[in-house]
Amino acid sequence: MKRSKIVLFSLLPVALIVLDQITKWLTRRHFSKKPDDVALIPKVLYFRYVENRGAAWGILQGRFQILSVLSIILIVCFLYALYKVPKTRRYMPLIIIFIFLTSGAVGNLIDRLVFGFVTDFIYFSPINFPVFNVADIYVTCSVFALCIAILFCYSEEELSFLPFFGSKKPADAEPEQNDEE
Repeated sequence: MKRSKIVLFSLLPVALIVLDQITKWLTRRHFSKKPDDVALIPKVLYFRYVENRGAAWGILQGRFQILSVLSIILIVCFLYALYKVPKTRRYMPLIIIFIFLTSGAVGNLIDRLVFGFVTDFIYFSPINFPVFNVADIYVTCSVFALCIAILFCYSEEELSFLPFFGSKKPADAEPEQNDEE
């Protein structure tokens, strides 16, 4: 494997998780005692400290064990998909998508396991969007990118290495030898 791919597969997830954890640490340190929002862009973007004891949009509030187990299951599924993706240029977007998905899930799981809640702090007020964090950005953007990739970039055969797309061989794999020839 090329050195650049080794760096991508090992350092990018670590860097993403560290960035997420640093932003949450800074938020807890500087904003947890402030009762009011801190305007970054007045009437648009704010820092708002929130201890989210649920999942996205606050669903499953107080269900720590369920959310932790679901997070672990999803992380294992993302890692499995990342392992199965062919390591070719064609599949590099999928590799990056799964790295971001996994990193976001790990970042929020760390919060859940260490603090019992996920630290959220970014509030976009024009649409009254729920408060979110950097790991949520990773997950949301990568899920959107995954949908686009599945719908418009890869055929079902090209995704066949994933169990829910049918056969186990990617389209660019070597064809099987047929004994009848």
